[in-house]
Amino acid sequence: MTERHITRAGQGGGQDVFEYAVLRVVPRVERGECINAGVLVYCRAQAYVGARTHLDEARLLALDPAADVAGVRAALRAVEAVCGGGALAGQAAGDDAGRRFRWLVAPRSTVVQPGPVHTGLTVDPVAETERLLSLLVR
Repeated sequence: MTERHITRAGQGGGQDVFEYAVLRVVPRVERGECINAGVLVYCRAQAYVGARTHLDEARLLALDPAADVAGVRAALRAVEAVCGGGALAGQAAGDDAGRRFRWLVAPRSTVVQPGPVHTGLTVDPVAETERLLSLLVR
């Protein structure tokens, strides 16, 4: 039997466990081609969920010259709004950070799709969100 440990804020050498997923834009689902356009980060110990997005329009249009750029931008803004909570999050506003993250990473076959969830350790999940955006998207 293996032991399971939950890291709480302040444990683990000042680092907390976080989960993240890459947001992909799949302009033509039937072709399966995609570009990375954002990251979602969730840190339970710090009750943090955040998203940062960056859409490279030229790359998107190279995959599909008829792509709905405005629609993709609106979908990415909606993900950021759900992460931010408050009135802009709509019905998800009353949910805790973990529940909003789980809803956002649930598989769906739309133009903006979450990738698989990965884990890591961080001291600062906000800075980690920026680091992952730079590393995986830009």
